[in-house]
Amino acid sequence: MGILYLVATPIGNLEDISPRALRILREAALIAAEDTRHTGKLLEHFGIKKRLTSYFEHNKIAKLDSILEALAEGDVALVSDAGTPAINDPGHELVRAALASGFDVRPVPGPSAPVSALTVSGLPTDSFLYLGYLPHKTTERRSKLQGAASQPYTLIFFETPHRITNALEDILAILGNRRICIAREMTKMYEEYWRGNVSEAIEYFKIKEPRGEFTLVIEGKNKEESEKWEEAKVMEAVRKELKAGKSAKEISAELAERSGWSKKEVYNLVHRDKT
Repeated sequence: MGILYLVATPIGNLEDISPRALRILREAALIAAEDTRHTGKLLEHFGIKKRLTSYFEHNKIAKLDSILEALAEGDVALVSDAGTPAINDPGHELVRAALASGFDVRPVPGPSAPVSALTVSGLPTDSFLYLGYLPHKTTERRSKLQGAASQPYTLIFFETPHRITNALEDILAILGNRRICIAREMTKMYEEYWRGNVSEAIEYFKIKEPRGEFTLVIEGKNKEESEKWEEAKVMEAVRKELKAGKSAKEISAELAERSGWSKKEVYNLVHRDKT
């Protein structure tokens, strides 16, 4: 009986593949790939000639039996287009089927976009919640964000360039003006990490056109957010900031982050105090 190996592959820079991953790919009787063309280029780069079969979202059920049959004859390596298999792809269903059939399943650790972005975010790494891609539709996206809004854990999402601005606006509306790290094109030529708060990120992408794939790492709900400040406490903070010479825009952005009030609510209080 063969072993099902979950082989992590580079998320960009080909130097990130491990010697063990290359050995397993060379020795496996079959490689099950999310995209055989993409994996074919990876194998060609490292001089590996191996039988490939596709295994992705739309054929995952149809391919299970043939892959399990291959496992009965020898080792099978499962790879995704990038990173660690079974994270945000149908690999977990193959893992379940292999285990149910009595096969051994082992990881070949390596690159992982969510963990890589988390480690360089500057946000807490002791506990985190990975939620994959945010839904396409606004209502569903906001609902998913609402479900995570009360969690104290650092949140990790994937997002595409044509939806990131809308996603950030929904994050601001549901989660508030939290700290965020936006990782773009990790380990690739145009690798970039942007850090700040959500409202600043929205302004940033109004100037710079979003390109590439994004991983968003967002601060979890902190203790100060657990209870919304009383109006008197917000007003006290507003007056203190006004005395320091800060503008209404600066005050509303800073206090919204700490008080549990929206940016607009704080802004209105600032102007009310001025009159």
